[in-house]
Amino acid sequence: MNKPLSDKSWQYRQLNAVTPGLDALSDALLELVAAGEPVVAGTADLQYSNGLSKFHRLHPERFVQFGISEQNMVSAAAGMAAVGMKPYVATFASFLALLCCEQIRMDVAYSKLPVRLIGHHAGISLGFYGTSHHATEDLAIMRSIANLTVIAPADGNQLMEVIKASNDYPHPIYIRTQRGRDPEVYANRQPFTIGKAISHFSGTDLTIIATGSTVHPALEATRALRRAGASVGFIDMATVKPIDRDAILEAAAQSPQILTVEEHNVLGGLGGAVAEVLSSEGLPVKLTRHGIYDEYSLIAPPTHLYVHYELDAKGIEARAVKLLEGVS
Repeated sequence: MNKPLSDKSWQYRQLNAVTPGLDALSDALLELVAAGEPVVAGTADLQYSNGLSKFHRLHPERFVQFGISEQNMVSAAAGMAAVGMKPYVATFASFLALLCCEQIRMDVAYSKLPVRLIGHHAGISLGFYGTSHHATEDLAIMRSIANLTVIAPADGNQLMEVIKASNDYPHPIYIRTQRGRDPEVYANRQPFTIGKAISHFSGTDLTIIATGSTVHPALEATRALRRAGASVGFIDMATVKPIDRDAILEAAAQSPQILTVEEHNVLGGLGGAVAEVLSSEGLPVKLTRHGIYDEYSLIAPPTHLYVHYELDAKGIEARAVKLLEGVS
């Protein structure tokens, strides 16, 4: 490993050493390459932030560095897919979902091309970078685009299985990830089925449904509530579109209340998707959506922001307790 240029500088080339979760994306793609798949990868000047530097190092002939040109990257990926390649392109979620929305809609989704769009550092995980880099609208935007599947893995192991499952999937996919520092939810890799939720617990008082980065803290909150005697269920809704209607309806049949938790605006994301299912069935279940309450998130370290917005385990548990006590 190269010596730091300065003890005060950011060492992006050394991030993988302290953030092993950054290897997940490259490792999953390397497995596909080893299996003979025509995988190619690209990024917009962020190979050290998303871990694709490892893939680049081992397969430079399969890697494209697009520079700060995200829209061109998406259009080029569509072209690669059109000639039989399997492109996986990655950049900050705020840039991918918002800046590249037109290219995703017209070049990728409208054409039904199997491009895998990886929006990393989603939600408020970029902290001090501020509003321009926070992605709290991406789930709503991406799931409203026809032909586009939307998945938010909970940790590195699940991400690797999502990549594996995406290999022969016929539709384009938006994969929402964090910054490689995600706490482990799944100790071992488990086969992932696109469109199928993972139920951890059933509950007769309340069911919590979370996706992506909120799965770990929401699962911790669920366990604490169950230890305290409450019957609380938990569902990891990794696939936000197509959403697992059966899992939602089963939870609604068991619990009088459902709490959705997401690192996203409460409008249009996971909570909105669950609300659509419940309302279309006319079910008398109280739904509470927890996340960013239709505002631009503050600027601070991510850990501080999660506490502020009650998206940490204690905050989610507190929200759930209020619901269990009948306090809205």
